[in-house]
Amino acid sequence: MEGIVVRIPMSLERLLRMYDFTGQTVVITGGAGVLGGEIACALAGCGAQLAILDLRLEPGRALLERMGGHAANAALFEVDVLNLESLHQAAGAVLQRFGKVDCLINGAGGNRPQATTGADLKFFDLPAEALRWVFDLNILGTILPCQVFGRIMAERGSGVILNISSMNAFRPLTRIPAYSAAKAGVSNFTQWLAVHMAHEYSPRIRVNAIAPGFFLTEQNRFLLTDRETGELTARGKSIIAHTPMARFGDPDDLLGAVLWLLSPASAFITGAIVPIDGGFSAYSGV
Repeated sequence: MEGIVVRIPMSLERLLRMYDFTGQTVVITGGAGVLGGEIACALAGCGAQLAILDLRLEPGRALLERMGGHAANAALFEVDVLNLESLHQAAGAVLQRFGKVDCLINGAGGNRPQATTGADLKFFDLPAEALRWVFDLNILGTILPCQVFGRIMAERGSGVILNISSMNAFRPLTRIPAYSAAKAGVSNFTQWLAVHMAHEYSPRIRVNAIAPGFFLTEQNRFLLTDRETGELTARGKSIIAHTPMARFGDPDDLLGAVLWLLSPASAFITGAIVPIDGGFSAYSGV
């Protein structure tokens, strides 16, 4: 009948092709970190051209070695995500090397001990410099790369931005007020930018975020496990007790959601914050 739209079911071949990133250029800030590095390796295996941006080159070189033959399609750039000039230089180098930018992953972020309360450091005594460092790294360290690489996407009319929020954005944790508030800001900014890019530039520019739960990284390892024994600390035990899946996340637990949000498989998803937390955010504690 006239006016009826018949949709052809998606073939398995087309579905699998959605996760083929061959020819796609992905920029990853903080790309040499524990989580960023795992994401970079997965994308390399899926055929992506990778621009790995990090403040530290040594871990980045080790990451390229880990990629083996896939490193031929990857480039490492020393970049300070809090410095616009550094980001602009990196963007120019990425365009010169790869010719375009299809995806941006904002993986740079973190906390520092001086912004963490404890027996020897009360909330009232947290130094402003440390608090500002945490806010700047997590908020500006997300916004500024979006300005620089988002402009390239706006000019082209398409692209995908994936921010890294945190479970702290849903349920602020004790002891880390600046980090929790900053990650809540990342989630809010993700939603704002999703609307802005779709309205002002192109609905084919999507902006989403993942919110990892508790993954052991170099920054939190000795908050959650004892340095000497390797046993869980009281904080680590509490987290496991409130995680229905009863474990910390492994870096590769992020990969399914990351690949999905970067791929055409999520073409109608923007402004979403996806928890990857083993059920932590769903558990009321009783």
